[in-house]
Amino acid sequence: MSMDLFQSASKPKARTSASRSVTTLAGALVLVAGTWVAVAPPQIAQAQPAVATRELPDFADLAERLGPTVVNIRTTERTRASGNGGGGGPPGQMDEQMREFFRRFGIPIPNSPQPRRGGPQQQPDDDEPQQRGLGSGFIVSSDGIVLTNAHVVDGADEVIVTLTDKREFKAKIIGIDTRTDVAVVKIEGSGFPSVKIGDVTKLRPGEWVMAIGSPFGLDNTVTAGIVSAKQRETGDFLQLIQTDVAINPGNSGGPLLNLRGEVIGINSQIYSRSGGYMGISFAIPIDEAMRVADQLRTTGRVVRGRIGVQIGPVSKDVAESIGLGKASGALVSSVESGGPAEKGGIEAGDIITRVEGKVVDRSTDLPRLIGGTKPGSKVVLQVYRSGKTRDVNVTVAEIEADKTVRVAKAPEPAAASTPKTAIGVSVVDITDAQRRELKIRGGVRVEAVDGAAARAGLREGDVILSVDNVEISDPRQFNGAVAKADKSKTLSMLVRRGATTNFVLVKPARIG
Repeated sequence: MSMDLFQSASKPKARTSASRSVTTLAGALVLVAGTWVAVAPPQIAQAQPAVATRELPDFADLAERLGPTVVNIRTTERTRASGNGGGGGPPGQMDEQMREFFRRFGIPIPNSPQPRRGGPQQQPDDDEPQQRGLGSGFIVSSDGIVLTNAHVVDGADEVIVTLTDKREFKAKIIGIDTRTDVAVVKIEGSGFPSVKIGDVTKLRPGEWVMAIGSPFGLDNTVTAGIVSAKQRETGDFLQLIQTDVAINPGNSGGPLLNLRGEVIGINSQIYSRSGGYMGISFAIPIDEAMRVADQLRTTGRVVRGRIGVQIGPVSKDVAESIGLGKASGALVSSVESGGPAEKGGIEAGDIITRVEGKVVDRSTDLPRLIGGTKPGSKVVLQVYRSGKTRDVNVTVAEIEADKTVRVAKAPEPAAASTPKTAIGVSVVDITDAQRRELKIRGGVRVEAVDGAAARAGLREGDVILSVDNVEISDPRQFNGAVAKADKSKTLSMLVRRGATTNFVLVKPARIG
């Protein structure tokens, strides 16, 4: 059989067909009209990779080009020794990056003066400059404007800025905003290399980014990683950029850069249990930082709006129980007496869902929207109250130092308590004087509580303002509302406790 196969491949037998072919290593012979014609061999396709590969980015050119725009910031403060010599002396010679770490996270710096070489332990002289800490910054204009973190320079008596060419400058602090942790300092001169500001709105999670700074005093250290997330809620006025770029004490105030060489953030915070890098870093978005910096350069301070409310989030359970639907908005827990919100008609228990048509998706959106409004402006707030949406006009005031909200005294019993309801609540009426003191229209006070209501968090002394979006004026109305409530649904009660107002939900499985 092998001979037959060999013969058929080397010397074809005669066939009756008009044409036939023989394939060889050099190509093919095709018999056409009695003549053998040579045909070129077929091209063998080269194997292609199944998945196209992409090279990792090269940060070397970026680091070389942008390194000169990043500066090292060293601060000093003058020690002020205690006059009685009783242990109130300076922090001494503690390792400078550890001191910066202690200050950043609010830990008191221990007094630990070190003995000087060749002599006994001595206290520094009064007003002797002592190195305080290290940080980073970057030049945003050729005339020497430098951006950094507020915590890097706040409280410093002297700020020394060092460039990559080893030139040193005594910098002037133009302005500090501790709420956003942004500071502006100025060095004298011109022609300084400066950064280009990027567009944060185009930033995407997974995008490569790079940081340059001075961790532990190591100047112009380059680290890289990716954007882990955007708009992380970590503060009242800022949503931060989360990255996995290695950031350590001393990196604070340095730039976060994209692959186009543009600054998109200021490295500001880390999540750490040890004080060192653990894979989670945060940066202030550069658009927010520049808005703050512009105000600091113009006026030396940042002006923000306020309306005088304390707020909290709206949970999914609360939203469903009161008919709001989506868990969004800011729940007003208390209203400042005589403040803009109270004057405009905002009440505790209201849920603010929009500001000038802009959606308040999360409660933390409200401080940013109001804070970015010019004081004196009138804004329209959309409010959800008692199952209905309404518009309230409020004149925004200027934010000032945090005020302590006056906590109203717990009202005294005004009448005999009623029998406990099916949810375990016994209530009493409250007097008109108590209503005026609490600035409420109605309500009943909880005299005793157990069962389902106690498990839901209701306490003695709480004032119940409404049940399932219906305002309560007396114990009889409250008992009737509870009796008529659908036992298969969650019962929602708007409750005043001290100076705050919130919702208490009694789950249907626990009614009765």
